[in-house]
Parts: sequence; C-alpha cells; structure tokens
Amino acid sequence: DVQLQASGGGLVQAGGSLRLSCATSGFTFADYDIGWFRQAPGKAPEGVSCISSTTGTTYYADSVKDRFTISSDNAKKTFYLQMNSLKPEDTAVYYCATDYRPTLPCKFIYWRYWGQGTLVTVSS
Repeated sequence: DVQLQASGGGLVQAGGSLRLSCATSGFTFADYDIGWFRQAPGKAPEGVSCISSTTGTTYYADSVKDRFTISSDNAKKTFYLQMNSLKPEDTAVYYCATDYRPTLPCKFIYWRYWGQGTLVTVSS
C-alpha cells in the first residue's frame, strides 16, 4: 500500500522558516510525481509545489515562488518542503501527496495518495 507520513508543521512567527517532511513507502519512489498541497480555512485546496517524475520539472504556486523549495531524497524515499519568509497567509494544513503521472501537474483532484496533513500556523 502507498503510505505517506507528513511532519514538521508548527507555529512560527512571520518571517520565520519551517521544513516539512514526507516519509513514503509502498511504491517506486523515482517513478511517481511528488507534491505538497495546502488548504487554508474556508478556502479550496491548492497545489504549493510539485515535481514531475517524468520531466523533472518543478512547479511552484506564484504565492510561494522564491520562498519555498521542494526537494527529495530518493534513498530515504522522503521529500521535503523548505519554507522561508513565512507569511500569515501561508497558514494552512499542508498535505504531501504522490501519484503515478497525474493528469495535470499539481492539481489536487488528479492525485490519489495523500498523507494525513500537518498544520502550519504563521503569526503576525
């Protein structure tokens, strides 16, 4: 079974940093797209950052470009989201996800496998 376990959320002041981790198992890590999504209270889920397994292309939402960095460690089957210069509007539950060549990159409705979510709260 595909399993993902997200960790690393917490409370941080605006301007601070956090690193989220997603430990995975149950699939061939190198063959699957990986990504981070988030859902803020009262808002629809959005793709934050994803990596295509076929092209190596990295996608970032405009709101996080130049502040967030996605990376992966294939040997550990773990991927990360380094979040710098955090803003109150980054407050959300963050989910890691994976799928085999999803139909569209970083569109949450096309991804089947999800971690449990980790809460990030940025205070002003």
